[in-house]
Amino acid sequence: MLSACSSSQPAPPNGGPQVVRDRLAAADDVPYSAALRAITQSGHEQLQFMEGRVNLNAPFTGRTTDTTEQYTEDVVITRQKVYRRATGTHGPWQEFPASAAKGGIPTDRLPQYVRLMLDHSASVHQDSEPMRVSARLTPKDIESVDRAVGRNLRPATTIDADAWIDNKGRVVRVRQKIHFASNPDIAATITFTDFKNAMPVNAPAGS
Repeated sequence: MLSACSSSQPAPPNGGPQVVRDRLAAADDVPYSAALRAITQSGHEQLQFMEGRVNLNAPFTGRTTDTTEQYTEDVVITRQKVYRRATGTHGPWQEFPASAAKGGIPTDRLPQYVRLMLDHSASVHQDSEPMRVSARLTPKDIESVDRAVGRNLRPATTIDADAWIDNKGRVVRVRQKIHFASNPDIAATITFTDFKNAMPVNAPAGS
């Protein structure tokens, strides 16, 4: 009797992965802004800390402060260029192509990134909210979503990736542990909070 009862309750199709896909599919596609906080470290050593506000669900733009052991810089990211200048100074801005803002996480293609994880046998942790998705990827895998980011990661062997998706289908956090053949691992975490309307971002005055 118990066996018959249990067999009459089919499991939901694809379980957790389908729940994540449904959240992503139902997400609002209107551009919005979010507070950003990003930390990159090797072991207990912090390599880089970035905080500011950026636009998502659109070409990645925003204003941040970038701190390493060597410098602290103000950064303005527009669709065409990235502008950097030492914090507290009033000299000329250094200009770089927009692709220079890309690191090891495809921040302007986060839904596609999560779908890539699901396509690579991701584990879905349904006991957490926001819901966490975990997968092991390679630089070549990530290159299929964002060529520049995948190329930035080419020295790595594998990337253990986690992403958290809230009940509105927004990717609110990404964590990567990047493995190398002979160098120490690097851990990178980016978190988005305080969601608001998209903001205008223009080239800084005097650039």
